[in-house]
Formats: sequence, C-alpha cells, structure tokens
Amino acid sequence: MNRLYFLLVLTTSQLHAAEPVAAVPLNFVSLTAIEGSADWDWWQARTAFVPGPKPLWITTMSETGKTGSHDFHDIYQSISRDGGRSWSSPTIISLLKRTKQDDGYEVAPGDLWPTFHSKTGRVLVTGKTFNFAEGKREDRLRERVSCAVMNPETGEWGPMSFLTMPEKDHSGATITGCNAGCTQRVDLPNGDILLPVRYWRDPKTHNYTSTVARCSFDGNTLTYREHGTEMNVAQGRGLYEPSLAKFDGNYFLTMRADQSAYVARSADGIRFEHLREWKFDDGQPLGSYNTQQHWVTVGGGLFLVYTRKGADNDHIMRHRAPLFIGQVNPDTLQVIRSTERILIPENHATLGNSGICFINENETWVTCGEGLLRLGKRKGQQNKVLFVKITPQEK
Repeated sequence: MNRLYFLLVLTTSQLHAAEPVAAVPLNFVSLTAIEGSADWDWWQARTAFVPGPKPLWITTMSETGKTGSHDFHDIYQSISRDGGRSWSSPTIISLLKRTKQDDGYEVAPGDLWPTFHSKTGRVLVTGKTFNFAEGKREDRLRERVSCAVMNPETGEWGPMSFLTMPEKDHSGATITGCNAGCTQRVDLPNGDILLPVRYWRDPKTHNYTSTVARCSFDGNTLTYREHGTEMNVAQGRGLYEPSLAKFDGNYFLTMRADQSAYVARSADGIRFEHLREWKFDDGQPLGSYNTQQHWVTVGGGLFLVYTRKGADNDHIMRHRAPLFIGQVNPDTLQVIRSTERILIPENHATLGNSGICFINENETWVTCGEGLLRLGKRKGQQNKVLFVKITPQEK
C-alpha cells in the first residue's frame, strides 16, 4: 500500500511538473540613466519605490574607486519624482559615510538594497560592511549585516546599525562574517522580514553558507527571530548572495556559487527543499556563475534576472553581460529557454550587480550600475546607472 501510494504520488508529481507554463510576454522601457564622474563610479545601485499621492523613487549607490573592484567609500542617493524621467544630482548620505574606527579599520556600508517597508512607512536598506585594515587590506571576517532607515516624509536617514545574529547555526558551527550584501528580501503582511544572509562556518575556510533569517522591524530596529535551512556546497566559496521571492504561495531562493548557481523552494520562506542547479527547461545548465541572480514577479509570472556564458560574451569578465531575463517554471525550477530575452545589452561593461524594485503586480524596475569601464573599448569613460521598466504586454 505504501509503495503504491508512493508511485501514485511520483506519477502525479511528474505529470504536474511536465505541465507547460503560460508565457508572459514583457515590455522593456529604458529610463533616464545616472552618470558617474571622472573620479568615481556608481556601483551596487538599487532603487526603492515609495507609493502614495506623490510617489518617490530613491536610488542608493556606492561611491567606488576606479582602481579596484572593492574600493567602496561613501553612500549616495538620487531621487526621482517623475517615474525615472529625471533624477536629482547624487548627494552623500552623511550618516552612511566610510569612517575610520579607533582600531585603525575603515568601515564602509555597501552592497546595499533599499526597500520600502509598507507596515512602518519607512525605507529600510540592508547590506553589509566592508572593513579595511589601515584603510587598505579588506578583512571579510569582520563583515556584518548592516542596515539603515530613511523616513520618506522628511527625507532623513538614520545611522548605520547592525543585525545581531546568534553565535552558532543549527549544526553547531559558528556564524562568522554574516552579511546581507546584495540580497533581495520579502516583507510579510505582519511586518516581519525574511532576509537572506550568508556566513562562514569555519573562519579558516572562505566558504559561505546561505540561509533566510526571519526578523521583526518596528520602523527603527531590525531584530533577529529565527533562521531556517542552512544551504551550502563544499566547492569554492560555497553559496552566497542569496535572493528571495514569493510567488503563487511559495518562496524561491536563488544563490550564487563560483562555478554555477543554485535554486531552492520553500512553503514558508524558512524551511527549504533540496538544492537544484539552475538549468534551462531543455536540461542544459543555465550557465550563470560567480555573480548574482535576482527575481522579478510581474504580470502573473516568475522571472529570473541573470548573466551567463554562451552569449558571444567571452570578452566580458565572468561573462557578466548582457543582463538576461527569463521566465521560470515554478514547478520544475527551470528557466524556460524560449522566454529568455536581453534586458540590458552588452556594451563593454559588466552588468552582474543588479537590483529589483517592485512597483506593483504589473510593473517592476531593474537598476544596474555598469562595472569595470577601466578595461576594454570604453576605457576612460564614465560608468552609468541604468534603469529598465518592465511591464507585461497588453493582450
């Protein structure tokens, strides 16, 4: 009886997984870009949308030196009040500046992701700290989950604060260097936040484990409550830069790895099923590796934003351009190859560090700062922060 039941369940699951997913055709509109300067690039740019009678779009950006990939300094913001047709000149957020500590370290908030928290009416930005001994040597073991709060009514930002994580994970291993750099979160109706994070289990081994932490937020303080399944691969730097989305009653987590990328599904956003390597629906590997992937939910579809190999892009570092979008089958956890489109074309710059801004069920923005313009055909040019508005095509 048990064996028969198992076979019936397996057969039903296989049939269900084989059901086609209705493709959601999309429209892309490029919005006004923000240019870097002769001295600095804008990296890790991401946008928050504040709804209301006078809607507001807030883009935060890291002031980044042109001589190294992690030369992060102060955090700036640029504001649009007309849907991205124009942006204010970037201005420094004074409380989020890179500062020198008493122990000689210079600490900069970075890899930030701002999102409007509807329960409290505040913009909460989460990310990590970059820590430089004597202002030069980066120490990743000192990284922490950084956060800051902005009041959209006054435009004022609060100081950088930190999420306190437990000392050990479920396996008994230490939680070291935990951070939420470049992670896409989900806010729950009761105001709780599902925040993906990553950490080192062994301070001697640079290998990340990813998990989702459920936190409370009262408009001022982000407080850890619990965390769920701890996901890891032994190869390389493990699993990191996890991003979360909710779609059709389930939660989906995508994770970067050095050699590939992985995805997992959950019914509650905390406890996840087994890991799967990202693939197309024809069974071939997606080809995304060593960079981020993020989620778009628009027009009743679930989409992945990613970069990958195999797109005449061998001249781009880690194949981080063009930036693609493809619809995901939520049952098989595969990208439907026929739906793949170029979201931002390759223009001799990397596009791997993107961010997603949910506007409503039928509109989402992707924000992406160009990288590594000191190389190749655009050497010496200023970088740009690019914006693309995504909407479903009208039937």
